[in-house]
Amino acid sequence: MPFTVLAVCTGNVCRSPAVETLLRGVLDASVTVASAGTSAVVGHPVARPMADLLTANGFPPDGFAARQLTPDLVRDADLVLALTRAHRTRVVEEVPAAVRRTLTLTELGRLSSTVPPGAVSGPDDASRLATLVTAALGERPRHVGARTEDVVDPWGRTMAVYRTSYEQMISALTAVMAAMRA
Repeated sequence: MPFTVLAVCTGNVCRSPAVETLLRGVLDASVTVASAGTSAVVGHPVARPMADLLTANGFPPDGFAARQLTPDLVRDADLVLALTRAHRTRVVEEVPAAVRRTLTLTELGRLSSTVPPGAVSGPDDASRLATLVTAALGERPRHVGARTEDVVDPWGRTMAVYRTSYEQMISALTAVMAAMRA
């Protein structure tokens, strides 16, 4: 059975489509990845600076079109990855039942980094991701008081800010993938 990940940011033209594109590039076909924005620039492609970063690293965001976050998208997702705490709050306000499957990307990365080796298993990425989320949530007590960082919004800012945003996402996703492969 497929596992669905939904990445959420504001305009759905920088951060969440980057997460969508990166995850699609590294996860097998058992995982479906999508993204949406809380105030989406519906129909627009990935912002050129972010698209350039993705493409330069082997993840071209071909054919992407921004879309608006809806309660149905949240309900259909097994995991919602918010790019900021405010996005997480918005998702949970719209669909309260999503509280236990909605994390910020940096929180999932931080929690994943302390999941013990061997705690994640399964025959495909859907199974491994599902067990990782459960194991990561079990790590929360070890992280009490840790500050969850937001992924900086690069929209309309300098290329240096786009790079910082991209690096924050790569760092979190690297921890997630390391835990899935341990």
